[in-house]
Amino acid sequence: MAPLERDDNKVGTDVSTRALSVTVVENDFVERVYEKLSSVYDLIFGPTLHPGRLVALKRMAITPGTRILEVGVGTGINTSLYPRTCTVTGIDLSTSMLAKARERAAREDLTNVRLMEMDAANMDFADESFDIVYAPYLISVVPDPVRVVKEMRRVCKKGGRIIVLNHFRSPNPILSWVERLISPLTVHIGFTADLDLPGFLAQAGLKPISIEKVNIPRIWSLVTCIRD
Repeated sequence: MAPLERDDNKVGTDVSTRALSVTVVENDFVERVYEKLSSVYDLIFGPTLHPGRLVALKRMAITPGTRILEVGVGTGINTSLYPRTCTVTGIDLSTSMLAKARERAAREDLTNVRLMEMDAANMDFADESFDIVYAPYLISVVPDPVRVVKEMRRVCKKGGRIIVLNHFRSPNPILSWVERLISPLTVHIGFTADLDLPGFLAQAGLKPISIEKVNIPRIWSLVTCIRD
């Protein structure tokens, strides 16, 4: 497991209040985007983002009986990767994406998986319901990423793992400028390109034990935290 990256671990007062992105999204906009993407999501984002999914599974350290919540389960592309000895709850706001996930679960006889339509920023689960709470490729497209992660923390048991797999703005000034420029466009294909990682961590109150670059090109970050 890689150590914290120095640039991503700066969480002073300046980052605790600054805007996380130049792009503002709303739930109804997100639903429309994923309504359009549901039929082609696996084709476009399946192989490209798969290496990051595999690393995330390793970081979970799943044992028999582990209770996992996947926030933003989408088409259920991860569901067959989990051991059958754990229980997986997947939530998503998009009915079209969930329909694909349910088809997959039925086709692959994933009896350990349950799928629910739910807003990640306002979950119906009780406190400390899960051993692992995982958000793959979700945080940069929700209207309030900080609120979502605070909900993830609430439903994760003490000592459990909170894992975020996402694209964040580059610390390189030139790349950062480009990402801010294109972010209002990339949101139409499912993510904002300029989400600020130090600000996100500071405002969400997360203290990662590791931050790793995954996928090719390595512009995606896998953030692993232990719930205190």
